[in-house]
Amino acid sequence: QVLVVESGGGSVQAGGSLRLSCAASGITLDYYVIGWYRQAPGKGREGVACISSSDGSTYYSSSVKGRFTISRDNAKNTVYLQMNSLKPEDTAVYYCRIDAGLYTYWGQGTQVTVSS
Repeated sequence: QVLVVESGGGSVQAGGSLRLSCAASGITLDYYVIGWYRQAPGKGREGVACISSSDGSTYYSSSVKGRFTISRDNAKNTVYLQMNSLKPEDTAVYYCRIDAGLYTYWGQGTQVTVSS
């Protein structure tokens, strides 16, 4: 059974930083593309960043590029999202997604709240 757990969310003031973690059991993360998504109140879920399984290449949405960094620690089977220079518009529930070919796995999400 695959279990995906996000953690590290919280409340910070604008300009602050948080590091989110996506830990998994029952699946080896370094085999798959891992993405971070977010969903703000009243809005749809949007992709924020992802990291490839092959060469570790990364992709960022234009709204977070230069402020967020996605990385993986294969020894810990964990993917991170370092978020710097946070803005109130970054407030959302952040989700980790594992794209395992025929299957897609999501965590339960972690809340990030940025106050001005």
